[in-house]
Amino acid sequence: MEQLTQNLKDGYMQLLEVPFPILNSGCVLVRNHFSIISAGTEGKTVKDARLGYIGKAMARQEEVKKVIKTAKTIGIVDTYKLMMNKLDSPSPLGYSCSGEIIAIADDITEFKIGDKVACAGAGAVHAEVVAIPKNLCVKLPEGVNCDEASFTTIGAIAMQGIRIADLRLGETCAVIGLGLIGQLTVQMLNASGVKSIGIDINKTTVDLSKELGADYAFERNTDGLENLIKELTSGQGVDAVIITAATSSHDPVDFAGEICRRKGKVIIVGSVPTGFKRTYFYKKELELKMSCSYGPGRYDANYEENGVDYPYGYVRWTENRNMQAFVDMIQNKKINLKKLTSHVFNFNEAPKAYQLILDKTESYTGILLKYDVSKILKSKVELKKSTPNPTEPNIGFIGAGSFANNVLLPALKGNCNFIGVASNKGNNARYTADKYEFNYCTDKSEELIADKNCNTIFVATRHDSHAYYVMEAIKHKKHVFVEKPLCLTEDELIQIQELKKDTNTFVMVGFNRRFSPHIQKVKSLISHNQAVAINYRINSGTIPPEHWIHNKHIGGGRIVGEACHFIDLVSFIAGSKIVSVSANELLSANNLRDTLIVNLKMENGSIATISYFSNGSKELAKEYLEIFSNGQSIVINDFKTMSVYGKSVKTTNLSNQDKGHKEEVTIFLDAIKKGKACPIPFNETYNAMLTTFKVEESIAKNGEQIIIS
Repeated sequence: MEQLTQNLKDGYMQLLEVPFPILNSGCVLVRNHFSIISAGTEGKTVKDARLGYIGKAMARQEEVKKVIKTAKTIGIVDTYKLMMNKLDSPSPLGYSCSGEIIAIADDITEFKIGDKVACAGAGAVHAEVVAIPKNLCVKLPEGVNCDEASFTTIGAIAMQGIRIADLRLGETCAVIGLGLIGQLTVQMLNASGVKSIGIDINKTTVDLSKELGADYAFERNTDGLENLIKELTSGQGVDAVIITAATSSHDPVDFAGEICRRKGKVIIVGSVPTGFKRTYFYKKELELKMSCSYGPGRYDANYEENGVDYPYGYVRWTENRNMQAFVDMIQNKKINLKKLTSHVFNFNEAPKAYQLILDKTESYTGILLKYDVSKILKSKVELKKSTPNPTEPNIGFIGAGSFANNVLLPALKGNCNFIGVASNKGNNARYTADKYEFNYCTDKSEELIADKNCNTIFVATRHDSHAYYVMEAIKHKKHVFVEKPLCLTEDELIQIQELKKDTNTFVMVGFNRRFSPHIQKVKSLISHNQAVAINYRINSGTIPPEHWIHNKHIGGGRIVGEACHFIDLVSFIAGSKIVSVSANELLSANNLRDTLIVNLKMENGSIATISYFSNGSKELAKEYLEIFSNGQSIVINDFKTMSVYGKSVKTTNLSNQDKGHKEEVTIFLDAIKKGKACPIPFNETYNAMLTTFKVEESIAKNGEQIIIS
C-alpha cells in the first residue's frame, strides 16, 4: 500500500510504498476512502520541515534545549546521529479519515468487517490502510458518506470548544477565526440555538460564513466592530468567545476580552499566544479556558490505546461520543459540508494539495484526499532477494522505533544478514528496511518468525509483547534477543523457562550494562571468590503517570520495565545468584511505585542496595555505582567516569557515555557465528527477572524478606 510521508530534514514529500500497519488488540484496520488535510496543523508541519536548520531551531526551541542536554550526556557526535536519524525518517501526515473496515482484532466486538467508519488520532494518517483503536473510531449511519465523514475529527474539535463554553439556548457566541474549525463551530452554534457572530481578517471566509448561516459575520478591521457587537447584544457583550484562529498575534485574545460580557468565557481552540492584556479580563472577571482537542480521553493512553471508556454518567462527552454526535449532525443535515469542501485531490496528487496550502494561490477550506478503492493492495513490501548463509546470523527484526534505529540496528550492521522487519507503523518499517537493506518489510510478525531464512529474532517492541514473541521464537527454534524486560509476569517467566528446556537456541535479554567497558574492568579487578558490597543509586527521573510504562498490562511499571536492568547488573558484578530480596517504596499520591530501595543478598555472601529514585533533580547524573571489596573501592559515575581507590586513586574517563549496547550485540552475534554459549546464561536472566517480580511482592508485604528459590 501507499502512505503519504514527509522527510523532516528537507520537507520532501512522497507517496511511499509501505506494509500495512500491524493490527494490535483493540484495533481495526480501515481501508481509507477519504482523508482531510488540516491546513493549520499540517500546513505548519510541512512549512517547518522545509526550513533550514536555523529556521527549524527557531520554530522548535524546546526541542533544541533537549538536544543540548542530550549532547552533554552522550556526546555531540552521537547526538548528531540521533537527530539526523529522526530527520531522515519518513514522517506521517494526517489525523482525520474515513473508510471501510477490512480486518478486526480478536477482542473487537463493536465493529465488523465491512462497516464504514470515521477515524481520528495519530493512526488516522493519509494512507491507503490505517490501524485505529476502537475508541477513535465511530460507525457511520445510513446516509452519511465517507467524504463527509472524513471531517469528523475536525468537527469533534469544534464541538468540544462549544462544550467547554457551556452555552445555553438563546445566548450569543463570537467565533474569532473562520477557517474550517471556525466555520463548523458557527454551524453547530446555529444548530443548537445559540446566536453566532463570526469574525475573521479574510473577507472570503466572512462571506462563506454568511452563506452557511451565521447570524452575523464581520471582517476584523470593520470600523467600530466592538461597538457594533455591543449593539447586537443589548450593550452587554457576548456570553462567550471561541477563538479558532491560528496566529502569533495577541489580538484575538485581547479583542475577545473587549467584546465579552462581564463574567463571560473565552475559549481557546486554535493556536494563539496567551500573553494578553489584563484589563478586560480583570475588570470583567472573565474565564479563560483551553479546549483539549476532540474531548475527554485525548492524550489518555488508557482511553485511546487501551480502549478503556469513561463512565457515561460521569463523563457524558468523550472524544468518541463527540465524534459520534458530529456524525449524527451530518446524518440529520444540521451541517453543510458541501460548501466547506473547496478541493478534492486524488491521493496520488496529495503533494499538490499541500503546495496549494503553502503557496496560497487560491482560497481553500476543506481539502480532501480521495483514494482509489478498486486498487489491489499489498500488505508486504518486497525489496530484494538474497540467499542467506545459514551459518551466519540471519535477522528478523520486530519493532522499528527510535531505540531500534538509534542503538540496536547500527550495532548489528555489517555483522549479520538482514532478512525482514515488522513494525506497528508501516512508514517506520519501510524506512528501516531501506536504511539497513532488509529483504522485505511486513505487517505480520508471525510470518517473519516463521521465515525459514531467519535464524535469529530481535524484539524491540513495547513490553507487553515481549513474552509472546520470545515464546514464538523458541517454538520455531530461533535464537532470540529481546530488549528488557523478558516478560511482565512470573507466570510468563515460568512458561518461557519450560519452553527453553527443550531447545539449545539462545534467549538473551538486553541487559547491556554488564558489557560496558567500566563493568568489564570491574570484573577484572574483583577476586572471583571475594564477596562484595554494592551501592547503586539511580536518579531515574519522573515519567508522567499516563505514560505507557506505568500501565501494568503494557509497560509493567518501572520496577519490571527498568529496574530489572540494575538487578541483573549487581548480580553480575557479584558473580553470584540472588537468594533473597526485601524492598520498600516511598508512598506517593499517584501510587506509581517508582521511588524505592531494594536490598539484595547473593549466594556467595555479597550484598547490594539499589536505590531507585524518581523524585530527584534532573541536573544530577542518572547512575552512580559503588563497589567495595577487599580494601578496594570502585566508583562509576553515569558510565562515563570510573575511579578505583586502593593505595592510590586511578581515574578513567570515557569521551562519551558507554553502557555497553554495541558490545552486547557484537558478542551475541559472535556467539551465534562461532557456536559459543549464549553471552548471558539463561539461568542468570531467569534469576534477575524472578528477583524483579519478588521486589514487587516484598513491597506489597511491607518490606518482608522474600527468599529466591
